[in-house]
Amino acid sequence: MDRFRRASAAALLTAVVLVGAVGGAAASSGVPAPPSGERAQDLASRPALSAHATARTVAAWEEFRIHGSARNVGSGTPVTLQQKQGTRWVSLPATMKTLRSGEYSLRVKLGMKGENALRIVGGGAVSPVVRTIVN
Repeated sequence: MDRFRRASAAALLTAVVLVGAVGGAAASSGVPAPPSGERAQDLASRPALSAHATARTVAAWEEFRIHGSARNVGSGTPVTLQQKQGTRWVSLPATMKTLRSGEYSLRVKLGMKGENALRIVGGGAVSPVVRTIVN
């Protein structure tokens, strides 16, 4: 009987270890856990900028627009266009203040041929990167 108990205990321990390993794999699968109430509230109150280009491909020096909106950024906050040049983000001479609605729209002309990575910065926020190809 003692032998049976030890075998049963060993089988139970193995099952617990396997379930724990599977649960750990699911927990580290890269799927983010839902934010706690306080963290979600903190993320929702952070400044944020969106950015969209009116053209995916343009000729050199052809005008297009980068437009978007600002969230949790005061009206009249300056936003600036930046271009990735090598490994650095360089501010271009394209700046405007956000409107009362939080929106902005910048006229852009690029001469650097190839794919250009652009973003908007301002009010403590950085927009996602927008890519435009210049022919």
